[in-house]
Amino acid sequence: MKEFKGEPLLECASEDVVRAAQAKRFQTHLVRCARHSPYYRRLFKEAGIRPAAVDLERLSSLPITDKTDFSRHNEDFLAVSRDKIVDIVLSSGTTGRPTRIMYTERDLRRLAYNEQISFSGCGITAADTALLTCTMDRCFIAGLAYFLGIRELGAAAIRNGHGTLASHLEIIRMIKPTVLVGVPSFLRKLAVFLKEHGEDPAGSSVRKLVCIGEPVRGADRELLKLGNDLQALWQADVYSTYASSECISTFCECTAQCGGHLHPDLAIVEILDEAGHPVAAGQTGEVVLTPLDIEGMPLIRFRTGDVSFLMTEPCACGRTSPRLGPILGRKQQMMKVRGTTLYPQAVFAALDEIPDLGDYYLEIIGKENLSDDLVIHLGARAGQPSPEWLKERLQACLRVTPVIVIDPEDKVRHHLYSPESRKPVRVWDRRKSQ
Repeated sequence: MKEFKGEPLLECASEDVVRAAQAKRFQTHLVRCARHSPYYRRLFKEAGIRPAAVDLERLSSLPITDKTDFSRHNEDFLAVSRDKIVDIVLSSGTTGRPTRIMYTERDLRRLAYNEQISFSGCGITAADTALLTCTMDRCFIAGLAYFLGIRELGAAAIRNGHGTLASHLEIIRMIKPTVLVGVPSFLRKLAVFLKEHGEDPAGSSVRKLVCIGEPVRGADRELLKLGNDLQALWQADVYSTYASSECISTFCECTAQCGGHLHPDLAIVEILDEAGHPVAAGQTGEVVLTPLDIEGMPLIRFRTGDVSFLMTEPCACGRTSPRLGPILGRKQQMMKVRGTTLYPQAVFAALDEIPDLGDYYLEIIGKENLSDDLVIHLGARAGQPSPEWLKERLQACLRVTPVIVIDPEDKVRHHLYSPESRKPVRVWDRRKSQ
């Protein structure tokens, strides 16, 4: 493939111009998959699909690729010789073992471009210094992606990763970063740590928080309690991002803070209903991505498992490209509790609005009557509301009455903060073992 070259001006172009550019990239992408990807070559042959005859308007006629396909046939997705691979990361697979995602040098250049235009959109410039609190090791891609983007932008990066709270405090005092990149619950914890050690986060050099891995906005696009806490503690602008390791794509809020901008030269995004049909803008469904211009492991109509919606009206920042709304939950974590359907994120939002609540996690237990039991495990804390009051409050908010279990704080923390995870594990889905 030729050297990667993005088209950033597409984000401000008319719909016709964007569609024409995407159609050209899409056709090149399909032909490449058919020629070089053993998985798609076999799939197209079995389905009688001629890639040259499929244009962008017929995208929805192509088969879906899900994480089970990617995990079970992992090696067959590789579309280059192994000597072209320069970086390998692991994601959680569906077959019980980690799944490899392999990148070429060209893919990493594409990734750097993706992060550069994402960071630029939220007002980060070459004059900024960014403290990266996300790890670059342990076969994760996030820390490397953000480092590459900051470098491409010309800003300075501080790669402290999963350093201790004390080490982050020392860096903030000594180097005075203007941007923090990290999981929002960790950034809140860091702000509290600063306060406890005589440093006011609101008076620090930090002016922007780029939040990864956890939602900070709800369906109405307003900040959740976690986002409001961050804004109040740091007195900084809070930006939300969404990313997919398999698709090498990131969608970040701009300075208007109204959805994550889609980069039309990098991906085509669909929102599908339960039957797999595309829904209209504003309607909720599963996020399905077709990443364009990928060399190592190209994908077509990849099901992310995440639930969101698209916004297509022009943004206040001047871009015309669609935006992805907040992630409302994981499709596989949808619960049906006594006839009421909800996602864990709705429970988090309700719990986070209750003051004096300790740490918590959710347990979802499947039952034979196709209903689920929702159990909320709360860490014991003096002064927090009683289980009876909590049940009434959650019934009023969610129309669901969960089981409330009060556990020792250390037991809850053990479930929440796993050494294998980059962020708190707040959902334990027991239905898979039923």
